[in-house]
Amino acid sequence: MTPVSRVVAVVAALLLMLTACTGSPSEPDAPPSTTPTPTETVPPDPGPTPKVGECHDLSFRQAIAVIGRSKPVRCGRAHTAQTYFVGRLDLTTKAGHVRRPDSRAAQRQARRACTSRLPRHLARTPLQLRLSMAQAVWFTPSVAKAEAGADWFRCDVVVVAAPRQLMRLPKQTKGWGEAPAITMCATAAPGTKAFRRVTCGSQHSWRATTTVDIPGKDLPEEAAIADRMESTCLDVARADAADPLDFTWSQESPTQEQWDAGQRYGICWVPA
Repeated sequence: MTPVSRVVAVVAALLLMLTACTGSPSEPDAPPSTTPTPTETVPPDPGPTPKVGECHDLSFRQAIAVIGRSKPVRCGRAHTAQTYFVGRLDLTTKAGHVRRPDSRAAQRQARRACTSRLPRHLARTPLQLRLSMAQAVWFTPSVAKAEAGADWFRCDVVVVAAPRQLMRLPKQTKGWGEAPAITMCATAAPGTKAFRRVTCGSQHSWRATTTVDIPGKDLPEEAAIADRMESTCLDVARADAADPLDFTWSQESPTQEQWDAGQRYGICWVPA
């Protein structure tokens, strides 16, 4: 969708020359008069408001965009996203100013609403969704659409099947969170060059088992995180192993980028 500018159609006035003809050459001609055509203003178009249940066939790049420009497709066709909530942005500040839909405040409102509602949509707890490749993405109207009156935000669920690749979704995603196909696995052990997160429905050699919360405002040192995670990851791996005396496990600490994005936990892994 492209921004729609306010268009003003200006029509030039039609000039009618009225000439008075009389028998006397001394009488002057009647002065010309103009009749302007009324100006027509095309009202701004805010575009359609998204609806819950709509499906979209998004690329990975489209899924991480701020502005929602894709058109919905029939959910019976191939698609990678489904809308599970539509809300209204608060675009008016306390001082009475109007904020942009891509402002930090507007995006924060959309992010919080969408991430908090995803567990309920998928019928999973927030802790369970940590081990899923399902994610919430959100979209807002363009600045031009917002100026025309659009104030919606749209929450979609997507599943990251592999790096920069979205998974095709079923016709209905409500209550779908327990599906094994969307749980988190990996192509290799954490910390190795071949490590890539994928869905367990893809080719994989490791799977995520649990997570460990990491307290603090700032990201702790790697050694401190490892010490905090070790006992939990070890216990889970032992319970999962066929031989409690012979088993392998690994743990993954959040990166600085992940920490800044809100991931305040590490992930425990075992061979698949």
